This record gives sequence, structure tokens and C-alpha cells, in this order.
Amino acid sequence: MAAAGAILVRTLRLLEGKVREGVTTADLDEAAEKFIRSQGAEPAFKGYRGFPGSICASPNSMVVHGIPGSYELKRGDLISLDVGVTKEGWVADAAVTVPVGPVTPQARQLIDTTREALYAGTEQIRPQNRLGDVSAAIQRRVETEGFSIIRSLVGHGIGRDMHEDPQIPNYGEPGRGPELQPGMVLAIEPMVNAGGAQVRVGEDNWAVYSADGSLAAHFEFTVAVTEDGPRVLTPWHEE
Repeated sequence: MAAAGAILVRTLRLLEGKVREGVTTADLDEAAEKFIRSQGAEPAFKGYRGFPGSICASPNSMVVHGIPGSYELKRGDLISLDVGVTKEGWVADAAVTVPVGPVTPQARQLIDTTREALYAGTEQIRPQNRLGDVSAAIQRRVETEGFSIIRSLVGHGIGRDMHEDPQIPNYGEPGRGPELQPGMVLAIEPMVNAGGAQVRVGEDNWAVYSADGSLAAHFEFTVAVTEDGPRVLTPWHEE
């Protein structure tokens, strides 16, 4: 999974370098698929439950599951890039939200808060902690800044399949839920709206939008529980 994660990190860095005004989400998808396959791996999303893209590319009020296409990035946009990689039967999954040039102060705060919420949740991924410790840490960081956790979308276990048990809400109470044990691998992914927590599904039955049209952000790590604490298998935060 770490090998898949290393390819995924390089894919995200490639995509971040291509994010600029006038680039289409299809352009990003094509670049990602070409690179992933060049590394002897496969894009985990392609064909998953019929999904047509190699990545999810979700701009502005679209939270997740954006099908890449003709949308052209504009100055001031936010674009959430979610990538899955399968290497020798093992899956890694990660996401970042990237600004397209200068963005509003609210957009910058939303990005920063969602990223920091991911870090806060990851820090709780330690043996003998409970899943609720992870969820509560994410919720606390987001709501302190006045943003909304999307409650109908969750993280998940991951391994040979992209979505495995347990489901991982981004809200909850510390000390509740399953105990974390070495060997577990979790996909932690706060999904946050600048406005209310409600979402709606688009006409393509894939894209999920904030119901009130407010900006959304999405960050994700694949994290292993080890005796020494969390091991991030998709360390896009490290240079």
C-alpha cells in the first residue's frame, strides 16, 4: 500500500503543477492516468461502480466525485483532486484541494482548516485509541472555524478494496467506536462546506454539491495504524 501511495503522491504533485486557468478537468484526468500507468499501477477509480474517470475533479461547490470533462479552471476557483492507485492488488486513496491562483480569504481559510482537520484526525490514529477520537478531532477543528462537516459522507477502511469497513464519520464523540489496532489502514477524509452541512447529488448521479452553493474542500490521507502511531502512506504533505 505504501508503494501505491508513493505513486499517488507523485500523481498529486504532477496535477498540482498543472492546475492553472484554462486547463480542463479532462486534461488533469488524462495526465493522471498516463502517469499512473507509466508507474506499473492502475487508476483505482476508473470503472469503479461505473465511474468513467481516473480521478475525481470537483470544483468550488462540488464536494466530491466530480467526473472529469470540459470544465475549464478559472482564476479564483478551488479544485478538489481525489486520486486512487492500485499497485499489485493493494489500494491507496488521497485527496487535496488546490486554489487556482489567488482566492478569497474565506476560500483560503476553508482550505487551511480542512487540511488541519485531516492532520488533527491523523494524529489520533494510535493503538488503543477509538475511532471516535479520530472523528471528534476532525469535527472540533472544523467547527471551531465556523465551517460545517458534511455528515452524509464518510471516510473508510482500505486495503485490497478501496472501500472497506469501518465507515469513518468526520464527527463524533471521543472514546466511542472500535478500538484502533496495529495493522488497520484507514482512509481519513474530512469533507467540509463553508456554509451549511447539507449536500445534493448532481444530475449525473455522481457529483455531490453543497446544497446552498457554498464552497467546499476535501483532503484525504491513507493512514496505517502502527505500534509507533500513525504512518501516512500517502504523504503528499511532505517535501
